[in-house]
Amino acid sequence: MSAKVNKQGLLAGKVVLVTGASRGIGAAIAIRYAMEGARVVVSARTLYKGEHVLEGSINEVVGCIRSAGGEAYAVRADIAIEEHRVNLVKQAEQHYGPIDILVNNAAITWFGQVAEFTKKRYSLMMEVQVYAAFHLAQLVLPGMRARSSGWILNISSHAAIHPEKDGGGRGSTVYGMCKAALERFTTGLASEVFENGIGVNVISPGLVATPGVLHHKLVTEDTPQENITPVEHMAECCLRLVYGEPQKMTGRICYAVEMMEEFSLTPAELLTIN
Repeated sequence: MSAKVNKQGLLAGKVVLVTGASRGIGAAIAIRYAMEGARVVVSARTLYKGEHVLEGSINEVVGCIRSAGGEAYAVRADIAIEEHRVNLVKQAEQHYGPIDILVNNAAITWFGQVAEFTKKRYSLMMEVQVYAAFHLAQLVLPGMRARSSGWILNISSHAAIHPEKDGGGRGSTVYGMCKAALERFTTGLASEVFENGIGVNVISPGLVATPGVLHHKLVTEDTPQENITPVEHMAECCLRLVYGEPQKMTGRICYAVEMMEEFSLTPAELLTIN
């Protein structure tokens, strides 16, 4: 069956904000949610095609969703900047209403040994991958608490897991620190809002051949196919983590491969971005 939008789907009428959604996992999540009837605010720094060295833009993602009959709205934002984060939530709420689901997917990443890692890069990675997620959650939580419902989903990485001592020093220490902090933030927030009807989860995709992953050469021709997670699998897992009873689906540190098996998920075909 070809991909399509079901306006009466699992997320019918829900307002969703996805950061880092111009390409890769973020774009796939935005599309999958829209296919289930969500009204999706798609955000990233890249508004138009060709503005970034990597392929993909939020206008292209929005166009893909709208051409299939779904609802989506693009908001350009650099979430390293506080004013941009505030404006992002404000624009989303003005356009569609209170946010029901927040997906913190945006990231900026450099790889390098601790001895040579600059303070500027360290600070920017922590701002985008940790504090921005924290701040955006602060911005949407009052509305979620007022409605006694909502979901926050953070996108992590296996880099958060402690490495082997003889792991070869791949230069992912700072990246792993960011993701480990994001996971601890997730479980802490889940505990804080447990009685408010709000679910908070975090998921690691595994190795997905996104434009960013290919750019950093984390996937090559020699990478075994069985080690690569299809982006459709990640999108399906992210869908499963934002519906149902929050108190039964919260505080989870998840991995896409295990989620697919635990819930016997069948990945949907995604709308194609032209």
